[in-house]
Amino acid sequence: MNNGTWTLLRRDGVALILQGGGPAGLPAVLHWGPDLGPLEAGDLDGLDRLTGRQTAPGTLDAAWRLSLAPQESEGWAGRPALLATRDGRPLFPRWDATVDQEGEAAVQVTAVDAEAGLTLRTRLEIGAGGLVLVDHELRNDGGGTVEVAWLEATLPVPKTADHLTSFTGRWAREKAPATSAIPRGTTVRESRRGRGGHDSPWVTLASNGTPRNRTGDVWAVHLGWSADVRHRTDRHTDHVTLLGAGELLRPSEIRLETGESYRTPTAYFSWSDTGLDGIADRFHTWMRARPQHPKSARPLVLNTWEAVYFDHDPARVEALARKAAAIGVERFVLDDGWFMARRHDRAGLGDWEVDPAVWPEGLEPLAELVRALGMQFGLWFEPEMVNLDSDLARNHPDWLLANPASVPSPEGLSYRTQYVLDLANPEAFEHLRSQMSTLVERLGIAFIKWDHNRDLVEAVHEGRPGTHLQTLATYRLIDRLKADHPGLEIESCSSGGARTDLGILARTDRVWASDSNDPVERQEIQRWTELVLPPEMIGAHVGPSPAHSSGRATGLAYRIATSLQGSAGFEWDIMSCNEEETEQIKAFGALYKELRGLLHTGNVVHPDVVDPALRVRGVVAADRSEAVFTVATVASIEDALPERLRLDGLDPERRYTLRVRDEIGASRHGWTTPPWLGKDPVHVPGRVLTEVGLQLPGLWPVHAVMIHLTAE
Repeated sequence: MNNGTWTLLRRDGVALILQGGGPAGLPAVLHWGPDLGPLEAGDLDGLDRLTGRQTAPGTLDAAWRLSLAPQESEGWAGRPALLATRDGRPLFPRWDATVDQEGEAAVQVTAVDAEAGLTLRTRLEIGAGGLVLVDHELRNDGGGTVEVAWLEATLPVPKTADHLTSFTGRWAREKAPATSAIPRGTTVRESRRGRGGHDSPWVTLASNGTPRNRTGDVWAVHLGWSADVRHRTDRHTDHVTLLGAGELLRPSEIRLETGESYRTPTAYFSWSDTGLDGIADRFHTWMRARPQHPKSARPLVLNTWEAVYFDHDPARVEALARKAAAIGVERFVLDDGWFMARRHDRAGLGDWEVDPAVWPEGLEPLAELVRALGMQFGLWFEPEMVNLDSDLARNHPDWLLANPASVPSPEGLSYRTQYVLDLANPEAFEHLRSQMSTLVERLGIAFIKWDHNRDLVEAVHEGRPGTHLQTLATYRLIDRLKADHPGLEIESCSSGGARTDLGILARTDRVWASDSNDPVERQEIQRWTELVLPPEMIGAHVGPSPAHSSGRATGLAYRIATSLQGSAGFEWDIMSCNEEETEQIKAFGALYKELRGLLHTGNVVHPDVVDPALRVRGVVAADRSEAVFTVATVASIEDALPERLRLDGLDPERRYTLRVRDEIGASRHGWTTPPWLGKDPVHVPGRVLTEVGLQLPGLWPVHAVMIHLTAE
């Protein structure tokens, strides 16, 4: 609906209502939240009167309502959505806006300021699942040079949203949430790493009180950009609260000559009245509706890094491939160490040719063996990086994306002894594309593990900040490789989970969530990664015990249960497994193949529990005919008699058969052993499971039990 005054967008339980436009400026956002049903113009006038702040001619030194890009000129005292200059002089646009609705769920607003020589195009769309997408594009229509300091997407949330949740973290402990009261004024979280970073803001959440998994109102924003970002909230006394995000730009990074434009990364906004799981459900539904979303079953993977590291002995790797096939692995990935001079991490990056000193017959025999065994062949690259000890760096020192004063890096600041290859340089781009494409074609590579192991520090391209151009060039390279090699899949890895945003996932097929295979750490990392990403896109592998990253020892059943919560596989020297372990991981592979159709298409639920040691996660089929719940502990539970667990998401009107899936290995528990843990299935109405729940066992610390329910 668009009658010149009101624009109403609706889809999948969400509505967005805009008011105004024309010479008065950009439309204001009157409502973002639940679908209010069919509304007539008179209803919207009534809504305006119910929610307005003052009646003319009353005076107030503040904006009546906040526009799509609030500015000082509107009476907005918070952070402006746009900050730009022309030839060093500030720009204060006065927009004349045209609103063009595109169907029921999208609108494009074209705003012009002829005097300032600017055009701003803003597109809003409610996508599948009710996820709201916001894009801006700013064009310089005048003379001189427009420098953009920032251009950010914002939407309002009610004043009742009084808590803020943001994310931080470190290597091997990504996506750690932190919740506090929303501070007064403007709050900005930044990432300046040239990639998202392990401490990336990731998602910013506003909520009524501390957010819960299954209940309560929550509003969220995520930026689909794989480099520097800003997340912002504005809580001021005289306005509703704003939530938003945008690309962090360095001075002079975006300079627009006449006719040139800057397009922002897409900001994704999710609202839920069913807690955090409702936020995730909108993201998952939208992602699964994309045409490029992986449609085939997610293969069981073995990646060789923690099996062989840099010690590439062809006979040993081939034996590993044979055992992998025997236990049911479907994708075999050769990790770092296969290319020139790569016996350690201080040399070779940039020289993407197979090292004949290690692989005298090349990688063709291994690739052919892997395919003959019925598996896909995958290979590790770190395309954006280069070591100074490489032919590429020696022959083309000008191809580095760096401040020349920092090459080599000052003593004590080695940044992993590697540097960044300037992909915005056309010659460097083509050299890299050609090397990678040749190997993909020659070896029949089905999968690339695409790594990115350092921050961009003083990233200078032709004398100006280069992170923006580098990121776009990386996107182009991935797009080109996938276009030239149909069916090629790519995983985004960045020292684990330092680049997992929806910008990189617009063109990749999964992420490596963390370099930590410690399942205790993974319980948290995977839980918060799937706030945005559906589980089929989250690489989750069984590693050895003790874990490489933490030294913590855990049982195999617990490691398997954690791997089954994502796109499963192994990061382990399975040649070291004894007979009992081999049989257990073979059973795991069979169970994964049986259940992945449910695990990778169903709705993810996290029932709220009281005991802080418990981690409960379920996946319920869309038609509620089947579900799998995993109950895990990350420490000792508080009570000898634990709480009852309500299995959310089931159909209360159907009956279910409940059984424990002990293929992962037997759970270990004491004090409390409820009868449902026995071998015999339990038959029970769904309403009992959702309203009364089941008695949890007294699980030992760091153990898990997997529950499978099927409708009768």
